[in-house]
Amino acid sequence: MGNRITSLFGIQYPIIQGGMIWCSGWKLAASVSNSGGLGVIGAGSMYPHVLEEHILKCKSATDKPFAVNLPMLYPDIDKHIEIIIRLQVPIVFTSAGNPKTWTAILKENNIKVVHVVSSVKFALKAQDAGVDAIVAEGFEAGGHNGRDETTTICLIPSVAKAIKIPLIAAGGIGTGKGLLAALNLGADGVQMGSRFITSLESSAHDNFKNKITELNEGDTLLTLKELTPVRLVKNAFFQQITDAYENDASTKELEQILGRGRAKRGMFEGDLIEGELEVGQISSLITKIQPVNEIMDEIISEYQQILKEQNTSKYQF
Repeated sequence: MGNRITSLFGIQYPIIQGGMIWCSGWKLAASVSNSGGLGVIGAGSMYPHVLEEHILKCKSATDKPFAVNLPMLYPDIDKHIEIIIRLQVPIVFTSAGNPKTWTAILKENNIKVVHVVSSVKFALKAQDAGVDAIVAEGFEAGGHNGRDETTTICLIPSVAKAIKIPLIAAGGIGTGKGLLAALNLGADGVQMGSRFITSLESSAHDNFKNKITELNEGDTLLTLKELTPVRLVKNAFFQQITDAYENDASTKELEQILGRGRAKRGMFEGDLIEGELEVGQISSLITKIQPVNEIMDEIISEYQQILKEQNTSKYQF
């Protein structure tokens, strides 16, 4: 399965684990990397000293490449950058900000940079900023999302046509069929978040993992566009947000309802009632909690099987 993404990152399979806050610690990242993909530490929920600890533990648990996901809105991002450079993290995924801010500095220190976007416009800006690859994330994705609600099946061909650097598809991908579809749409690899939340190695709370395995189609919805668009499980907290919209709540009122620590409360501490539960639409296809190596084996096996079937009469017209 060698291509531009496997060559760029030095990995076996073009599968990148999403760097999700409260779910993507060193255990998950190391396990994905050891299984042939690219593991990613989610730095957005970590204080600088916690990030340093996770990087060091990841280095001790794998000799394969791994990355750190760095939301650029993080208040101590300069400290995170210093730690990443000092500890020689090989790859950084940036998001939620201007890629020009840190890309040059990271690349000067031999760090590959990937930026997450949700539109062709921002993909081109990221390419102009000098990043090595782009993640284009569709409306189906969990967590923070684009405002335009462009689906992955529409976004990926548009971005692939517009840019020259490697492209990673994200949003609604969690199976071997999804991997093959994304590659056929023009991507060089895929990023999967929700599928890895329900791994044994994920740092998400067991309550959240089990909840994901019970979700059906329509149990998540994109909301809070006035703040930062986010796809959430419909629970009591989500209903508070819905009620606020019905009462024409202001942005300030929405901020007050959201408060601080909602994501940690839901995903890390397991409060399924009042917590913020971020997950993608692919959750309706996730039915069990598995170790990472088993998840990876299933994805690759399904990919290879469907690839073989494409040569049968089933796909002939």
